[in-house]
Formats: sequence, structure tokens, C-alpha cells
Amino acid sequence: MDEVDQRIVALLVADARSSFAEIGARVSLSAPAVKRRVDRLRAAGIIRGFTAVVDPAAVGWATEAFVELYCAGRTTPAQIRAAARRHPEVVGAYTVSGEADALVHLRAADIAHLEEALERLRAEPFVTSSRSTIVLSRLVESPTVAATDTHPPERA
Repeated sequence: MDEVDQRIVALLVADARSSFAEIGARVSLSAPAVKRRVDRLRAAGIIRGFTAVVDPAAVGWATEAFVELYCAGRTTPAQIRAAARRHPEVVGAYTVSGEADALVHLRAADIAHLEEALERLRAEPFVTSSRSTIVLSRLVESPTVAATDTHPPERA
């Protein structure tokens, strides 16, 4: 990815509905040249798709929590991924370093719904314990680093 590709990606992250002509005007390329670059970025897997960003509160899922999962024995990331996908309230799941084995991001309609989702998640056979933190307010939310910083840090 060159600097122009990085700028195109940042513009698409900011507004994926921008036309190739609008993006081209911002990066000094023609619309067909932008399209070729976007096609190449998609083929390379750098751009995985385009999506709508929906306000969870507007659709009734205003309660969220982060849950640290502590797992038995040699639970694999694949097992955690499969379990997370069984729960519609899970909007993100990550293996992490530290004491917990995984961190799960949940969204629910209200506290009762969150509690029910937590009970189902904790009932997974490999979960030995969990620790939950309820989100009070979202302060910063960015779809990707490219939207704000198109230059990754130098590697030593």
C-alpha cells in the first residue's frame, strides 16, 4: 500500500458511500484510477467489505458490557470463537494476554437481557469464571486506525 492507497482507505472508512469521483478529487486521481485501486485493495484483502454503521441505542440495544472469560485447560481460540458466534448479543470477541483468556463485548436491550446473555455465555462448558464490566458511556469509537492515522508506526 502506498500513501495514495492509505488516503483512499481512510476516506472510505470515513464515508464508504463516497463516489470514486469524490475520492479521486481528494487524492488527485481520476474516478477510474480510484476504482482500479479499490478493486486491487479488495482483491488483496485489505478492504474486506463495506457496511452500514448503526447506532445500537437507536435499534434498542443500548446496554453493553465487556466480559473477561476465564477458560478451562487448553481451550482454543476456535472454541471461543464458535461459542461467541452462538450468542447474538456478542459483537466482538478477542483472545487476550494477562489473566483472562478472552474478552467478549456484549450488547443487549437492557440489564435483564444482558444478565440472560451473560448466563448463557457463562454456561459454555469451557468457561470456569468471568468478570463483567458494564459500559456507562462510549467516549471514543473509531472504525479503524486508518481513519485518523494513515502512517503506521515504524518497526525496529
